[in-house]
Amino acid sequence: MIYCGIDWAEKHHDVALVDDTGQLLAKRRISDDVAGYRLLLDLLAEYGDAEDSPIPVAIETSRGLLVASLRQGKRQVFAVNPMAASRYRDRHSVSRKKSDPGDALVLANILRTDMHAHRPLPNDSDLARAIAVLARAQQDATWNRQQIANQLRSLLREYYPAALDAFSGWANGLCRPEARELLKLAPTPAQAARLTRTQLCSALKRAGRSRSLEAAAERLREVFRSDYTGQPPLVEDALGKQALALLRQLEAACLAADELAEAVEASFLQHPDAEVILSFPGLGVQLGARVLAEIGDDRQRFADARGLKAYAGSAPITRASGKKHHVGRRMVKNDRLNHAGYLWAFSALRSSPGADAHYRRRREQGDWHAAAQRHLFNRMIGQLHHCLQTGELFDEHVAFPSELAAAA
Repeated sequence: MIYCGIDWAEKHHDVALVDDTGQLLAKRRISDDVAGYRLLLDLLAEYGDAEDSPIPVAIETSRGLLVASLRQGKRQVFAVNPMAASRYRDRHSVSRKKSDPGDALVLANILRTDMHAHRPLPNDSDLARAIAVLARAQQDATWNRQQIANQLRSLLREYYPAALDAFSGWANGLCRPEARELLKLAPTPAQAARLTRTQLCSALKRAGRSRSLEAAAERLREVFRSDYTGQPPLVEDALGKQALALLRQLEAACLAADELAEAVEASFLQHPDAEVILSFPGLGVQLGARVLAEIGDDRQRFADARGLKAYAGSAPITRASGKKHHVGRRMVKNDRLNHAGYLWAFSALRSSPGADAHYRRRREQGDWHAAAQRHLFNRMIGQLHHCLQTGELFDEHVAFPSELAAAA
């Protein structure tokens, strides 16, 4: 067996090849372009790389064009955690020396000695990888939108509390088109107090609202003309200009999140696993796409449901040493999947009687809300693993037989 280790960088990459005995066979520095990738493939072919028996590669990243070129065919690519590679480096030298060629050699030796302890990158389909890109981008856009909305809300609290009172009864608050249109029309309390009913109705129409315009305009007019403590006029105008700047960022973030949500829906519904995922209570298109993005569609990725539960962070972990024994939640996990699982379990409480009964039983046994949610997510993701493996749809009576009987 020949093993390859690659220490990647922005402009160049260092490559090392070792055999079964640990002897260094070749080392090379390649550029980060097509010529460099071709040189790498020629080097691997020189030492026996073939389509049926490709040389495994260890690298400290799972992304980029280099990894995409290496994943063609049946080649196993191992994304080694940089912290794990640092611990392996201490096995070869205690002087704490470090170099890029040396790190490539360390990565090659990791495969030589402990390849069984590391997982290769999953063999997901191109559609699943595309869904992962879109779902993660949409999730990042949603977080960015909320962050900007929080900044704008904190700014409005300093000089414009009437706007917060006017938008408090609306779902999504400042992210709604009506709120953004009204803030563009009147970024300061003085300008808002001078708005007429006709102007308010026109602003609501431009935002896409078509019902109860007169009543909504009258309510907004009363709120904007109420008595509030204000800033000096010059300071108020300056804060209004700052609010307009944040408002432009918020509009761009809302547009990006909406466009990415449409792209996620179009791609996710084309995947063959979408029907199984959407059959589960609490999983819609966006949340189901996030779950699929993190678990992929490689059926060999997880040996059983326990591996998937540990990957999601829902399964407990035991720490035992001597007389100490502690069972607690996992800190090392897939954070995106864990976050999606919390939302999934929370949404399932309303749409699944069995899930709601399971949650209440855990609360009666003394679990806090987060612990009960995590326990429910742990059970449902195990059921999802079974359904994906067998192609079955979710069945409430099979998934929660005891909970449904107790509830009845």
